[in-house]
Amino acid sequence: MRIHLSALGCKLNQSEMERLARQLVSAGHQVVADPAEADLCICNTCTVTHIAARKSRQALRQLRRSNARASLVATGCYAEISPQEASETGEVNWVVGNADKDRLFELLAARIPGFAGPSSAPAPADLLAQRAQGLPRVASRTRAFVKIQDGCDNACAYCIVSKARGPARSYPAEHVLAEIQDRLAEGYQEVVLTGVHIGSYGREWGSSLAQLVQEVLQQTAVPRLRLSSIEPWDFSAELAALWQDRRLCRHLHLPLQSGCDATLARMNRKYTAAQYAGMAAMIRAAIPQVALTTDVIVGFPGETDDEFQASLEFVRQQGYAKVHVFKYSLREGTAAAAMAGQLPPEVKETRSRLMHRVGEQTARQFQASLLGQVLDVLWETSPARGPQGLPLWSGLTDNYVRVELESAEALANTITRARLAKPGPRGLEAESAE
Repeated sequence: MRIHLSALGCKLNQSEMERLARQLVSAGHQVVADPAEADLCICNTCTVTHIAARKSRQALRQLRRSNARASLVATGCYAEISPQEASETGEVNWVVGNADKDRLFELLAARIPGFAGPSSAPAPADLLAQRAQGLPRVASRTRAFVKIQDGCDNACAYCIVSKARGPARSYPAEHVLAEIQDRLAEGYQEVVLTGVHIGSYGREWGSSLAQLVQEVLQQTAVPRLRLSSIEPWDFSAELAALWQDRRLCRHLHLPLQSGCDATLARMNRKYTAAQYAGMAAMIRAAIPQVALTTDVIVGFPGETDDEFQASLEFVRQQGYAKVHVFKYSLREGTAAAAMAGQLPPEVKETRSRLMHRVGEQTARQFQASLLGQVLDVLWETSPARGPQGLPLWSGLTDNYVRVELESAEALANTITRARLAKPGPRGLEAESAE
């Protein structure tokens, strides 16, 4: 059977579709990039904001327009929160909520005769080729996203994810280790541990994220290990000590959401701005040249001009390597949706521009601090030619800076030393140091 897979929203959604793609290919199916060629289309939807929900509806309609004869399956957060609406969008044949997403392959096998196919897995090269073809949104085959947990027990006022994904629950360490070994056997150079709330990992049985990371470093030969987003209150001294192993990437995404205490309280976040700053200082002291990236929401209900200015100044002081700015988007079913003081779009737009400007300044400052240094770069693709007519390779340092290098060598999916020479249009330009 020819199957088209798509994912909206977060890296976790993409990771889930990659896992399903591997199962499909192992069973003898063909994962196709063009939905018009498919017998079955599966869309992993998002609903983190009302805009994300709208994009999910649009994606389902587009899939149906692209292929009127294929069966269409909607899964993911939008399908979980609004199953009836999803079912009526784009003539969806089947809605599968998040509770059943991990066993979607088994459900399809039970519904479609002969779907399970052979039990033998394809050669890694064949699997990678199928994965790259079927998941075009994944930029390269250098980084593998490994899901270690799902769900969230927090109740942030703006967020629907705890309802869409359910309570926090972790995958056994042996499951995670086995998947990492499989990805390494396929040739991946970097593994990213991902989930909804990875800092809660292992609490069900008295373990922790730090213990899992230590096991991965001790029991695998992973060249690079990266953590996805982690809440500030989950970062411990035990976890910080693990960065003595240079394979652990010096990059942490530490969501802030606001740098103003009054706004943080309305958001139901678990810290003050001062507490966050103290945690960031501890991390920087423990991990030299760590890249701290963050999320910030502007225009949250009740945010005054003074509150926004406090948040703006806090972001400037923190010197983030990258700031993801989100204009508050009202989401029905969240506490914030019922709050007084909803702000007009033009206020959110103005504040977004100002916050973006500060984020761009701090990103440039962080990159400038690395100039002249020789760092390891994991090269991904060569989408263009350089001034000398040679391939212009694009890759990432361990602290998540985009680097470009003009080279005749085939650098894809390799880690080499590079001297960070000067600012470029898409990050930093480098010279070979080998």
